[in-house]
Amino acid sequence: MLQFADEAVIEVRSGKGGNGCIAFRREKYIPRGGPNGGDGGKGGDVVFCIKRNMRTLAKLRNQVVFKAQNGSDGSGWNKYGKDGEDVVIPVPPGTTIRDEETDELIHDFTNESEDELFVFLSGGNGGWGNVHFKSSTNQAPRYAHPGKPGEVKKLRLELSIMADAGLVGFPNAGKSSLLNAFTNARPKIAPYPFTTKIPNLGVLRADDDRDIIIADIPGIIEGASEGAGLGIKFLKHISRTSCLIYMIDCSDENYRTAYSTLRNELASYSKELAVKPRIVLCNKIDVEGAEERAREIIGTIGKEEPETPVLPVSVLANTNMRAAKLQIIRMVDKLESRSVPAETSGGPDFLATRSVDDADEVQYPGSEG
Repeated sequence: MLQFADEAVIEVRSGKGGNGCIAFRREKYIPRGGPNGGDGGKGGDVVFCIKRNMRTLAKLRNQVVFKAQNGSDGSGWNKYGKDGEDVVIPVPPGTTIRDEETDELIHDFTNESEDELFVFLSGGNGGWGNVHFKSSTNQAPRYAHPGKPGEVKKLRLELSIMADAGLVGFPNAGKSSLLNAFTNARPKIAPYPFTTKIPNLGVLRADDDRDIIIADIPGIIEGASEGAGLGIKFLKHISRTSCLIYMIDCSDENYRTAYSTLRNELASYSKELAVKPRIVLCNKIDVEGAEERAREIIGTIGKEEPETPVLPVSVLANTNMRAAKLQIIRMVDKLESRSVPAETSGGPDFLATRSVDDADEVQYPGSEG
């Protein structure tokens, strides 16, 4: 089984240029043939490219040195040496490349298409052969240029999963079940905490022409920003999402403080992450007493954040799931259509609606209609 890996340290080396050749023309009946040493070939480049179906950096952990081919030396009869082959390193979307020593950001693979290439290190140029140094005062030059050396760099690659919406919640809140119900993902689901140990991606079909990517990360617990639990380690994977989906377990005794605790933990990690546009889903309303708790949560959040959509749902009983799905799609569509800049795309002010249309009115268990 392929291990999930979101960080890798690799060494890359561009190819050395081939040496120029020292050679002289030697043919019968042609005295003083002169120099005819060819140039060396160029060394191969270090190239990165996007591979859309690649979801992890695990392969780069297994192969930590990537070396381009050296250029071939020139030869007689003005023959140029062969250029070295490039080394092409595929990375998943959302990968950033940093200098391991200086931590300088070198490149961010966020919006590149699959056919775009990023040439990081160029190979060394090939050396000139002695044919270049012939002159009226030096008819038989006996020197040529050596090839230029390649470059060596140590890099740190970090992956932040590219998704439209990110799922946030405590362990066992129902995030994986929601991802399973809405998308083609099949995360592990079990009646105990921390069943999700790595980020999962799912594709929600919005219509025939467009999909919405939803990311699920391991559950967050109180104190996560100080290292408790698993979720804080993977919060970077929802840092690039346009919005967040908070899952509140209404069957849990800490339902009143769940939302504020999650917001505080996200704020401790990143203020930008905490103010992203959001929707709140009050899950497990099929459990006895959970319906009243959901109403209480809706009332509390409604007073503090009147523009934030809050919906009661039961993933297990499929209650209000269509309304939740439509709300997610509309929220992502609204944010994409406004093309809000990253530095201002935060907070509930960017959400214009609190509930779904009348045709998709939210229903509670036992209510009419």
